[in-house]
Amino acid sequence: MQSYRNRKRLKLNAEINVVPYIDVMLVLLIIFMVTAPLMNLGVDIELPKSSASAIQNDKEPVIVSVDKDGAYFLTIGATAREPVDEETLVNKVSAFVRQNPQVPVMIGGDERVEYGRIYAAMVLLQQAGAPKVGLMSQPTQPEGKR
Repeated sequence: MQSYRNRKRLKLNAEINVVPYIDVMLVLLIIFMVTAPLMNLGVDIELPKSSASAIQNDKEPVIVSVDKDGAYFLTIGATAREPVDEETLVNKVSAFVRQNPQVPVMIGGDERVEYGRIYAAMVLLQQAGAPKVGLMSQPTQPEGKR
């Protein structure tokens, strides 16, 4: 019994160790600092057959169409729709956007085309220097007019 009393009694430590919380907070801060600039690169999206209101704009838009087979077509202003490949699309849109920086750029994709093909068109338009890209949709019809 005597040896038991000679031992020092262990006291409970009632302090909270905040070092791991600080580490987590700093990691989250770095993640938010890295991702915040990427948030400004968003795309205005209007899904097919939506009841969204139409965008009013004074200028004729640049329209990139993607058909059901994934082929690209380009309409610049009042010109006729012409089939283009990826390189021609980037070159023509880039030249037009440099001359008209505020021109709206829209993508109209067939409902049956893969989403990846429309996303690839968005990437091409970003490479061409288009500041904003919008997706076109057909307005929904009221129930009585079908």
